[in-house]
Amino acid sequence: MIDLARYPHLAPIETPADLRRVPDEELPAVADELRRYLIESVASSGGHFGAGLGVVELTVALHHEFDTPADRLVWDVGHQCYPHKILTGRRERITTIKKKDGLAPFPRREESKYDTFGVGHSSTSISAALGMAIAAQRKGDKRKVVAVIGDGAMTAGMAFEALNHGGDVEPDMLVVFNDNGMSISENVGALTKMMARAMASQTLNVWRERAKRAIPKQSLFGRFFKRWEEHAKGMFVPSTLFEELGFHYTGPIDGHNIPQLLQALRTVKNLPGPQLLHVVTTKGKGYAPAEQAQIEYHAVGPFDPEAGLVKKPAPAKPTYTDVFSDWLCDQAAVDERLLGITPAMREGSGLVRFSKEYPERYFDVAIAEQHAVTLAAGMACEGAKPVVAIYSTFLQRAYDQAIHDVALQNLDVTFAIDRAGVVGPDGATHSGSFDLTFLRCLPNMVVMAPADANECRTMLSTGFAHPGPAAIRYPRGTAPGNALRPELGTLPIGKAELRRRGHGLAILSFGAMLAPAAAIAAELNATLVNMRFVKPLDEALLLELAKSHDAFVTLEDNAIAGGAGSGVAECLAAHGIAKPILHIGLPDVYLEHGSREEVLSMAGLDLPGIRNAIRARFPKLANTAAAVGG
Repeated sequence: MIDLARYPHLAPIETPADLRRVPDEELPAVADELRRYLIESVASSGGHFGAGLGVVELTVALHHEFDTPADRLVWDVGHQCYPHKILTGRRERITTIKKKDGLAPFPRREESKYDTFGVGHSSTSISAALGMAIAAQRKGDKRKVVAVIGDGAMTAGMAFEALNHGGDVEPDMLVVFNDNGMSISENVGALTKMMARAMASQTLNVWRERAKRAIPKQSLFGRFFKRWEEHAKGMFVPSTLFEELGFHYTGPIDGHNIPQLLQALRTVKNLPGPQLLHVVTTKGKGYAPAEQAQIEYHAVGPFDPEAGLVKKPAPAKPTYTDVFSDWLCDQAAVDERLLGITPAMREGSGLVRFSKEYPERYFDVAIAEQHAVTLAAGMACEGAKPVVAIYSTFLQRAYDQAIHDVALQNLDVTFAIDRAGVVGPDGATHSGSFDLTFLRCLPNMVVMAPADANECRTMLSTGFAHPGPAAIRYPRGTAPGNALRPELGTLPIGKAELRRRGHGLAILSFGAMLAPAAAIAAELNATLVNMRFVKPLDEALLLELAKSHDAFVTLEDNAIAGGAGSGVAECLAAHGIAKPILHIGLPDVYLEHGSREEVLSMAGLDLPGIRNAIRARFPKLANTAAAVGG
């Protein structure tokens, strides 16, 4: 329970209705205590950190001025929602965030009536809020609708699609642009430069707003001032862009100044038509280490708030992301055609080293996955060999481009797909459950899944050498295997690896599931194949095994529906072979958050789950095989 003595202003606030009874002059104290509570909570449990610290005052002001949840408050990205969760009845459970059976790491409709729209990917808030505003006005509802977009989300095209539409239909809604200059890394692009000019022009804006109040609008000088203002705004601030899109622009204002926020919100919330309020904040505000190291403090594990983050020693084995990072630089050293592309995930996807060693060949396109893929396609048209480093969950957003702009034209683009399969604490929005399913159905696409570190490196070289589209998907976490070999060797396309010859059962393992598959194969004296390629499959080996084995088991950390195992069944059916097959993979549900090990266990993809599934489906075969092996 929260300590009333330590948090005298925050403790009585159970819901936003309580907050709305707090006098204006006490709100800064509420914000101070909320920030301190957030620091202590995340320090004890881990979670997203810097973005939430940056919106403490904004969150307090929004819930104070709007009648939530009747008024709809739509958060973007979700990294910035921790203060919102604390103020909306989930304060005592905030330390359970990202843990099994705990709070979700992002807004989730099933969790709270205050979470009006589920989110985990960026740049959806304006579209969702616009839809809510249109639907409310059609029903005659007078509720307010507010979208809060920030943490880099304004760099994505979808945000501007929504602004373009909103300015056309002109609903009563408010967009709060939380401009903190960051996503996970620093924001990039021309829009960011324009916003920087806006922040430098706040003095002009103060003078402009005072003049507008002092000069009668209908006077001759008032009309002259209005025309001069439009020209001046275009020179100094981004208001012209937003107002040409049909949104009345207010700002920029200090997003940490509660009196300013209250004044601005009270002005714009009752204005008709689409409004945009530009607030400038600091990611990590109020915790000095987070302000000074905004990238490192974006998301953290448990730490001592007095000492800050302590640098951990490098793990004994590299992660799959480390393997990719080293491979990318090594391959770039021998082939100047290689270009590296990331949609705002430099750190997460392992491009930090590459960005420093090859800055002229490094392209961060901001949160714009569709653009990243078509940019790569255009590069490939001119003889370059682009590598798109992208999370599995984010590649979903560029699926049309992967089909039409890359695969259909058979262009030489390599996809390095991180966080494939079970991801864990970030939950369903970040799970890489579907990439094998949606990639293997694409003509011209080669799809690979490595089982260890060296295989990952070799597959990356194989995909890069292949003169067409290729995807290498690998999970989060440590890559098993021995010390990495330095060479940039390749594999024959479509050839699997027979790891163990057994009897009765043939276990076909795809990617990261090889270790538990090997243990089960030894227990049951089963044949074990490291399939390596999801597309094309090693049909020759499959047909050979079909003649000498009674049944197949396919094992993958992807959705069973349409996954790699489905490809095996399709192959056998195409050759008129009827063979019992057990498909083990991710179930037909969205996976809840928890540690990777907990989620694998819930999905039945840990060793006991795999063993039980095989014995339940093939009890006689399993017992016979085990007896023969003994």
